Amino acid sequence: MANATAKAAPEEGPVLQVRDLRRAYEEGGRRRVVLDGIDARVERGEIVALLGRSGSGKSTLLNLLAGIDRPDGGEIRVEGQRLDRMGERERTLFRRRRVGFIYQFFNLVPTLTVAENIALPLELNDVPARERRSRVEDLLGQVGLPGRGGAFPDALSGGEQQRVAIARAIAHEPALLLADEPTGNLDADTGARIIALLRDLARRQGRTLVMVTHSREVAAVADRVWTLCEGRLDHGDVHP
Repeated sequence: MANATAKAAPEEGPVLQVRDLRRAYEEGGRRRVVLDGIDARVERGEIVALLGRSGSGKSTLLNLLAGIDRPDGGEIRVEGQRLDRMGERERTLFRRRRVGFIYQFFNLVPTLTVAENIALPLELNDVPARERRSRVEDLLGQVGLPGRGGAFPDALSGGEQQRVAIARAIAHEPALLLADEPTGNLDADTGARIIALLRDLARRQGRTLVMVTHSREVAAVADRVWTLCEGRLDHGDVHP
């Protein structure tokens, strides 16, 4: 297996490939199957929206793709590397370098400034201080928050906090960007602006983006729409 602590070089082929992915949980002494043989493939630069009712397993699937959780069976490959075969530490190191995650509730560290929050993944990846400062300044400009690096999260609006979360998620230039209901905690107008920003950043930087959503409006910006139902994945809709 390739060393998960090294930054993986881009490879030919899909950024994400899943085969026969399975996950179940024990609930009240009964076994509940959440994912029942999922197959999926996402190419470099694609945007995919994942739909499904509450409790259908969308967040479970996203956590598996991020290496936060492990499947009961099947394969997960990100840039050709098998996450399902990695131990917890290997998955953590791989995720730190090659995966970005955007949460519904932002998950910013309240005691750190905006700049420090964005710099966090760079610091964890041992990026030199001068390069961190330069990259943070550039990212603040990209997400429309120039000059706000010294502010603390509680001084920002919800939309501004989500912009910071996006900048943090892409700071280390991940191969795979995952978003779990990125507009779920925002009003409709702010949510639309956040999705437009995510789409534009993904297009401009060639990021592969998989985002969980309940919104058909959000899904409309995707190249493909998956629907998760009763443990199976419908790859139905393809946008031109």
